[in-house]
Amino acid sequence: MAGDVILHTEGLRKAFGGLVALDNVSIDVERGSVTLMMGPNGAGKTTFLRVVCGMYKPDAGTVVFDGHDITGLKPHEIYKLGLVKTFQIPLPFVKLTVLENLLVAARDNPGEGILKAPFRRAWLKKEEELVEKAFKLLELLKLDHLWDHPSYGLSGGQMKLLEIGRALMTDAKMVMMDEPISGVNPVLAHEIFSRLLKLRKELNVTFFIIEHRLEIALKYVDYVYVLDRGHLLTEGRPEEVIDDPRVVEAYL
Repeated sequence: MAGDVILHTEGLRKAFGGLVALDNVSIDVERGSVTLMMGPNGAGKTTFLRVVCGMYKPDAGTVVFDGHDITGLKPHEIYKLGLVKTFQIPLPFVKLTVLENLLVAARDNPGEGILKAPFRRAWLKKEEELVEKAFKLLELLKLDHLWDHPSYGLSGGQMKLLEIGRALMTDAKMVMMDEPISGVNPVLAHEIFSRLLKLRKELNVTFFIIEHRLEIALKYVDYVYVLDRGHLLTEGRPEEVIDDPRVVEAYL
């Protein structure tokens, strides 16, 4: 893949006992792209995400994000560099409103410090800026009409969107997503991907996605990597990959 690379992995390997989940996986993700990693169950996709985000340490290989070697760093260290992962099952703070869920995700809020919390003037302006930022994200996600609703009342698809919003409140440069449309009805699934494209355009965010619902995802992504049993099987544009006989064989 040509262009400005924001994420580069070289020769990633991860084994669990005798099971090799990743074997010499090397990829490049272009900045500002929506990139898909696909493959049958057990291919190693989720393991790849967890290695990149620091949840697992690789047995071999390197991970470079935005010019920084992040191989083996802890998740919170990687998060501070702007690489954020969302989860397949969203877990919002159910007793907080939609807006409050976004605000608690923001980083470096002085009002959360013990020393400054009692002094309203020390953090009021920052709080106002964060509320403005949160409302902008809610508008882009089309959740602004639900800003004061408790998060437990959201539908499954709306919770997925809230999860994306919380990730973006951290000023993420790249968001890695594990099955963002799993369990979501087809109409809202298309809407989620449409909103990802809008967020990419408005905020210049890179998205790296694992997804099984290819009939939807392939219509929206720029580039595709295919894993099979821990190996990188092929890569390319969506229309190239889906017609590859090796991909058809791996799925069948």
